[in-house]
This record gives sequence, C-alpha cells and structure tokens, in this order.
Amino acid sequence: MSFAELLRTATFRLTLAVVAAMIGTAALQFSLGYSQTKAFEFRRSDALLHREADLLRRETPQDLEHKIRERATDDLRVVINQAALFDADHHSIAGDLRTWPAGLAADGHVHELTVQPAEDAPYVLRILAVPVAGDRVLVLARGLHMLDELRLTMRHSLLVSIVPTVLFALMMGIVLSHRALARVTQMHEAIDRIMEGDLHERLPSGRERDEMQRLAGSVNRMLDRLEHLMVEIRDVGNDIAHDLRTPLARVRARLDRALSGQVDALALKDVIARAIDDLDQSFLVITALLRLAEIENGQRRAGFTTVNLGELVTDAVDLYEPMAETKSIAITALVPDEAIMIHGDRHLLIELLANLMDNAIKFTPDGGIITVIMEESWPYVNIKVKDTGIGIAKTERSSVLGRFYRSDKSRHVPGIGLGLSLVSAIAHLHGAELSIHAASSVSLNPGTVFKLVFHQASTSHGARLSR
Repeated sequence: MSFAELLRTATFRLTLAVVAAMIGTAALQFSLGYSQTKAFEFRRSDALLHREADLLRRETPQDLEHKIRERATDDLRVVINQAALFDADHHSIAGDLRTWPAGLAADGHVHELTVQPAEDAPYVLRILAVPVAGDRVLVLARGLHMLDELRLTMRHSLLVSIVPTVLFALMMGIVLSHRALARVTQMHEAIDRIMEGDLHERLPSGRERDEMQRLAGSVNRMLDRLEHLMVEIRDVGNDIAHDLRTPLARVRARLDRALSGQVDALALKDVIARAIDDLDQSFLVITALLRLAEIENGQRRAGFTTVNLGELVTDAVDLYEPMAETKSIAITALVPDEAIMIHGDRHLLIELLANLMDNAIKFTPDGGIITVIMEESWPYVNIKVKDTGIGIAKTERSSVLGRFYRSDKSRHVPGIGLGLSLVSAIAHLHGAELSIHAASSVSLNPGTVFKLVFHQASTSHGARLSR
C-alpha cells in the first residue's frame, strides 16, 4: 500500500477538505475579531479625543499653552499620544506636531490621516482639531500602534494554534485513510474470489455500524439473493429437462415404432394424435414457465388499475361452477354486497382465482364442498378458498408453491405442477400474502384452505351475500 494510494483515498481528500474548512473558519474568526476590535478601538480613541478636547478648551490661553508645552511630564501624554497648538494661520505655537497635518480641518470631527515626519517613517493618526480661545486651534492625536500590535498578536496566535492542528488533522487523515484502504482491499479480494466462482464468499461487514459496513451488508444480502436465484435457475433447468424429457421421449418412441413397423392409416393417425398431445404438454410447460418469468419480473405492473375484487371472485365461481357440477361438488361463495376495490391487474387476478378453483376441484373427491369466503378488515381484504379434498401435508405446504412440485398423493392427477407457482407469483406481484392451512383436523380428506390477504384501495361496508 503506497503513500500515493493513501493520498488518493476519499477519506484523505475529506480530511483535506476538513482542514481547509478549519483554516477558513480560523481566518474568518480572526478577521471578524480584528474588525470588531478595530471598531471598538476607533470608538474609544474618538471618545478620548473629544473628552480631552472638551477639558482643554475650558482652559485660558496661557494655561492651555503651558499644558501643551509641559505635556511630556503630565498624564496627558499617556492618554493622548500627541498634542499641538496652532494659530489661525496654522503656524505651530507649541506641542509635538511642528507642521499642520495635510488634509486636516478644524471642524470638530476626528479624521484618520497619515503623518510624514521629516526623518521617521510615516504613521497613521486619529486626529481631532478644534478652535480654542485666543483665535487658536488645538490639535489632539492618537496613534494606532496598539491596534497594530494587537493585529500582530492575533496573527501570531492564529499561526501558533492552526499549524499543530493542521498537522494533527493530516496525520489522522493518513491513519484513517490507511484503515479505510485496508478495508477496501479486503472487499476487493473478496469480490475477486466471488468473480472466480466462489459464490459462498461474502464481503466483511462486521456489525454494520458505519457506512462501509452497511454497504457490505447490503452487497452480501444481494449476493445471497443472487445465489438463491441461481440455485432456483439450476433447479428449474433440471425440472424442465425432467418434465420435457418424458413427453418428448414418448413422441420419439411412437414415431420410431410407426416408422419401423407396418401400420395402417388409422393406427398412424392415432400415433400422430398422441404425439400432438405430448407436444402440446411440452408447449404448455414452456408457456407456463415464460408466463411465470414475466410475472416474477414485474413486467405486468403496467396493466394495474383499480378493480372490484368481489366481482372477480363471483366471475371465477361462475366460470368453474359447471366443472364442479360434473363431480357433484357444491361451490359456495360468501362475498360482501358492497364493492371492495384493490389495485391490480384484472386478468392476472382472474388467473390466480382460476388456478385456486381448478386446484380445489382436482383434489376434492366427488360430492365434496368448495367454499370461497371474502372478508373485509380495513385496510385489508381476505380471500379464502376452502375445500374438502385430500389436503396438503404440513411439511409440503411451502414446497407446493415451487415449480414442478408434485406430491405423492397428486401423481395420478393430470397437471404440470406450475399452477400454484403462478398463484404465488401473482400474489407476490400484487403485494398479497399467501398462506396454506388445513381445513379440518380429520385424517381422511382434511381439506385445504388457501388464504390471500390483499391491501384495499378503497372500502365499502356491506352484508355478505350467499350464493
């Protein structure tokens, strides 16, 4: 891990940004502090100048001139840096200033002027000039050297405090960058192992207390899902091969016997008819798988609208009632009078109910009963399809929702094992919960209850109507 890599990490760049922000904040604090101090010093100096000028203007001309000449030995020099007395023509009479400052007006206001002595360097003064008795002008001035010293002190303090702070921040940035880069390196190594085919490898996520750990946790959950999907794809491929192999093998065997033997036209027609039936079963499997994939990918959400769930239940019962009558099975529907609306695809919901009704009729013996119950519990609506059939063992209730699963009790019933898979996929697409329970506790024909829980789009309360 090189030093250049450390400098290129996002953590180090963030540290540099924080350091720059710290320096900018310190500079802003210095500027604001100095500007406030400068304004305060100006107000204080102006107040001192005006107060001293008011005191000196009360003196007689002789006393004022004496005090100006003797200012070097009294307290006036401590408060007022310079004082001078001029005549009306701005000729010096006494004091520190020997010449009238250029640009100064005796208007009673404080002016900030630059004074250029004969031999010394120029300096800035706050100067006040006021007329006094005897047709003279009193000039009082304060230097800004204290303000300059304060500025130098604050600047020195800023440098003394900011340099070690910046150095410490840079050191911490390097340490944190090294730590972050080490974690990223571990993640890269784990990703390389995953790309090489080790699908069980996962990123180091820890307890997911920071952003990197939470990101690693999210990636691990995504990898778990991908691994699960790959296992499903592998199993589905095996199931497809198994389910298509049998009808295709029968087709080939029949055609081979017809080709090698002497058959008449009637027997040949029978062979062709059976071959067509086997091919239709193969096409049925492929079509069901394609439709299942379309639903699971969420490609049918574009057809979602607000539909009346009660009408769909009634239509499904009406559709399968003649089929149930051929087996002397009684179908009863308990549906609320008022409309209960949900957001979904009408055709898919019809297909869901049709598969449940078809499944119930297939596995309910002659003379059985099928009951479709629709119950409202805002904001949800429940649909139960209850039969008195052979039932589903508790250990198989999750498996029957998988593709191509056929329990031992249903081997003799025609089907391809995809009906309940379509029910599960359509329910998931609509955000509904699907659960399977036993209808009764009897050992012979305990029956099955398929329960679907939908979220309502709107509700209307009403009594139930029995058909």
